[in-house]
Amino acid sequence: MSLNHTLKASALMLLTFVFLYYVSRGEAIHPNQPFSSFPKQIGEWRGKESFFDEKTLAVLGVDDYFLGNYLAPDGFWIHLYVGFYQSQSEGDQIHSPKNCMPGAGWNITRTELEELDIPGNTPEKIKVIKLIVQKGEQKQVMLYWFQSGGRVIASEYMQKIYMVIDSITRRRTDGSFVRLIAPVIGNDEEASLIRLKSFAGKLMPILHEYIPS
Repeated sequence: MSLNHTLKASALMLLTFVFLYYVSRGEAIHPNQPFSSFPKQIGEWRGKESFFDEKTLAVLGVDDYFLGNYLAPDGFWIHLYVGFYQSQSEGDQIHSPKNCMPGAGWNITRTELEELDIPGNTPEKIKVIKLIVQKGEQKQVMLYWFQSGGRVIASEYMQKIYMVIDSITRRRTDGSFVRLIAPVIGNDEEASLIRLKSFAGKLMPILHEYIPS
């Protein structure tokens, strides 16, 4: 193991220790409104809600969520998942797609940061994580990020760091995970990415209505 990896592992162990000490003192934060009321129409996109089975919910440990597919008039679809955790105690923390997707048979072929332009948002430009995943001949583009304390976070490490900071300074460990997935048609990744970013621009103001700042 390299020195850099050793230092990262040590830092995470320390953060976990501090987090576990303060999390027992924290207060459970609830969403601004239940995700059962999440809109099924976002701009031109019409959504159909779906639900996890009990086994999946037990693994996720999520307190509230929305899961659904949104269809554009031309038939292009986007899959949306928003998971909300009111208190991230040990064992009930946000799962990263970088760990979950390979377990579901998807190969991550590329990962990088992507910038979104969200007019009216503060800040207007935010960074999120982009994954290109493939299973057999199927290819998909994924955008995801973490949201907590009014922040949009594009890093698994920083999400954990902010969680510890908030547990100490604000006595809260709530957090949310937002994931968008779209198919790649005809190997045109850019076209799918453009559709995802456009949808994300319409989605962000709605998320603020549900996720506490």
